[in-house]
Amino acid sequence: WGVPVPLPNADGKVLYVWLDAPIGYISATKQWAADNGKDWKDYWCGENTRVTHFIGQDITYHHCIFWPAMLQGAGYGIPHAVVASGMLKIDDHKFSKSRGYVVWTNEDYLDQGLPADYLRYYMLTYTSHTKEMNFSWQLFQERVNNEVVNNLGNFIYRSLHLSHKQFGGVPEGTVEEEIKTRIHETIKTVTSLVDSFDFKGAVDSILSLSAWGNTYIQSKEPWKLAKTDPIAMAQVMCNCLHLAKALVLMIEPVMPERASLIWGQLGQSEEISNANFEDLNNNLTPGSLPAPSIVFTKIDDKMTADFDCRLRERVDALDAEKKPQTPHISIDEFAKVEMKTGKVLSAEPVPKSSKLLKLQVSLGDEVRQIVSGIAQFHKPEDLVGKDVVVCTNLKPAKIFGIESNGMILAAGDEASLLTPISPVSPGTKIR
Repeated sequence: WGVPVPLPNADGKVLYVWLDAPIGYISATKQWAADNGKDWKDYWCGENTRVTHFIGQDITYHHCIFWPAMLQGAGYGIPHAVVASGMLKIDDHKFSKSRGYVVWTNEDYLDQGLPADYLRYYMLTYTSHTKEMNFSWQLFQERVNNEVVNNLGNFIYRSLHLSHKQFGGVPEGTVEEEIKTRIHETIKTVTSLVDSFDFKGAVDSILSLSAWGNTYIQSKEPWKLAKTDPIAMAQVMCNCLHLAKALVLMIEPVMPERASLIWGQLGQSEEISNANFEDLNNNLTPGSLPAPSIVFTKIDDKMTADFDCRLRERVDALDAEKKPQTPHISIDEFAKVEMKTGKVLSAEPVPKSSKLLKLQVSLGDEVRQIVSGIAQFHKPEDLVGKDVVVCTNLKPAKIFGIESNGMILAAGDEASLLTPISPVSPGTKIR
């Protein structure tokens, strides 16, 4: 299948998914541009386009050779950058729907009441964007609780809570230069890291700033200053609220929903998505703020255990489905198989075979010649005199040119012979 290549010397060559699928990227841009009053050619055509491709590592070859060649040949701009992500794993297993190692975004996550922002955070900060990412519920819980809740969420809520409790909102004051300098340095670092597609490094820098904020507020002890020096407390809280505003602005691309909620608690009326870092040149307007609420909540152990159990049950269920099912037979069908005890009278190797032995087996009233593939596990001399179990009503067959009239029963890969635990006469029927 595919579209034949309309070129000389291309007999038998066809174009398939790598011709039409990437063009969908352009089609999507064209639709978006039409809906938003833009010209899609500004993004895809000409030498100055800056389209960045985010792909999986398994299609690097196509996106770095075929796709740019197609674009250039058609007069479009080639990719500004191609960022190849590492592969996704679930609990250290390769992501696989057929084996159950998958987390469904709706069924397993959003429908269970978990915020999309937590998953965005985890996926962006687990490791370098180009390395493999592993998802496990236990590690997800640890990262969210320790980094998002205990670090970022803790600083922002404490700043809002103490300010509201003591001043009803934003106190009078001017943000100190130390705070502005640290914010400026972090923004510079984050911007550079994002430009180089190091999203983990960028978020780590933001969290480092919030960790510094936790240390700052702990060292200043504003709850004590409330009783001894309210003016000094106002200065501390003015600094903390400005730092909280900067942190929310920086983390918004990673956790837009939570950032928007905090933005409102900071008394900002415009959408945070329309704000930019220049807004940090202005201090928060002194005045009342609504009572703050906790925006980042911990994931408890029971929830993690339930989610992990759901994953295990899915994997086990799919494993069970894949195991070959032995069909049931009736007792009448089983009765058609005749098995008797036998005694090996002689055994010798089959010439030119490393696996076969030719046995003479007494069944009481007759002696059967049986060819058996047990030579790798049993020496001929050790078999003589042994009691064995024989299927006696198999159709005769020729094996290596030797007629075989029955089958000796053995278990496992090492051919452990079935034998009665107490002496019985050769020819005794197995019931």
